[in-house]
Amino acid sequence: MMQLIVWGIFILIILGLLVLDLGVLNKNQHEVKTKEALTWTAVWVSLALLFNVVVYYAYQYNIMDVVTNSPDIKNGKDAVLKFFTGYLIEESLSMDNVFVIAMLFSYFNIPAKYQHRVLFWGIMGALVFRGLMIVLGTALVHQFAWIMYIFGGLLVFSALKMLFGGDSEFDADKNFAVKAIRKFYPVSKELDGGNFFTVKDGIKMATPLFVILIVIETTDIIFAVDSIPAIFAVTTDPFIVFTSNVFAILGLRSLYFVLASFMNKFAYLKYSLVVLLLFIGIKMLIVDFVHLSIPLSLGIIVVILGVGVIASLILTKEKSK
Repeated sequence: MMQLIVWGIFILIILGLLVLDLGVLNKNQHEVKTKEALTWTAVWVSLALLFNVVVYYAYQYNIMDVVTNSPDIKNGKDAVLKFFTGYLIEESLSMDNVFVIAMLFSYFNIPAKYQHRVLFWGIMGALVFRGLMIVLGTALVHQFAWIMYIFGGLLVFSALKMLFGGDSEFDADKNFAVKAIRKFYPVSKELDGGNFFTVKDGIKMATPLFVILIVIETTDIIFAVDSIPAIFAVTTDPFIVFTSNVFAILGLRSLYFVLASFMNKFAYLKYSLVVLLLFIGIKMLIVDFVHLSIPLSLGIIVVILGVGVIASLILTKEKSK
């Protein structure tokens, strides 16, 4: 019962923040500038760090029985490290999602002032789908210990696919989500302001905004197949897994508008994500033979991402010269 109260309070707080975001602070649709995006990125990161303080005290003193079903978390310090490591992994793997979203907005020619609205509802759907996947994944891990090897192999396969698969161009006519929408609804070729549906000649039609929303949702589910198993390498505690995912996803919108301005400067970050997936996947495959502490894993992850960012900035600068 107490566990349900904790989950309920957290979900209500997140929904309140989202309502405040769309209903008050971004009531008028506008183009999100880099300065505004940086401010919101700082806000979401600060909220994640502040929540980490809550995690420490909750697990240190077992407030509201949060550690009752958490055999892999011993105390508050352990919980904090696992939350932050999970948050960093999820935020890092979201980078690839950001590049895909940018490609989709460009393909559908979505004006900048409507992009925030699409991302907002995309985030809402992602929270629901990821919540369901986390519940299912946690149940599988607790019921079948060998499933960790499956997850590890999946991450290694995803890394190799990302490395050798190349950058494929998006084609709406071949996309499963777009073809599914067209079976149920006629799709308008023109936007109707920020509306997802419009009426033309008495016929209700989906606008390109709705199409890209569904494509983003399905794309996020595909990315979640990589990111959610990755965090199970850190902890199988459902509350830590879910909350770290939520804060990473909430920061994804503002992160998109920040990176959209500097997309060409992070061309080599993809290789860091490949190494990150390989590291986590191999760690899961050898978990019964080699144990890496959370602080060491966190340090390795920071180094992997740092090398990718620095290499991107240096090599891009040299290339421009």
